[in-house]
Amino acid sequence: VQLQASGGGLMQPGESLKLSCAASGRTFSGYDMGWFRQAPGKEREFVGGISWSGGRLYYADFVKGRFTISRDNAKNTIYLQMNSLKPADTAVYYCAAGARASSVRRTYDYWGQGTQVTVSS
Repeated sequence: VQLQASGGGLMQPGESLKLSCAASGRTFSGYDMGWFRQAPGKEREFVGGISWSGGRLYYADFVKGRFTISRDNAKNTIYLQMNSLKPADTAVYYCAAGARASSVRRTYDYWGQGTQVTVSS
């Protein structure tokens, strides 16, 4: 599976942004998906995940109520809707595919290249 994340940009605090992750290659619908992010000088951290059917969602505590993950298997794409952005959300955002959505990076087999999100006034 090849993953291509897109949609990043320079945003002001409080604004919204929607990231996309397009997949190609093997059957996308068979994979759980996750979003991670990595700020400068920090470890890559789990943002959220979604099961292959979209029926199960998982979020890190710091994004609950602000971020929403969804997927469209017909388009081989998952999304990360980010609302009420904060400067602390500044990071490179990565999507990943694996057998089971998890907060643990090693459970994912495929990773996208990342898209930069910068939140600054």
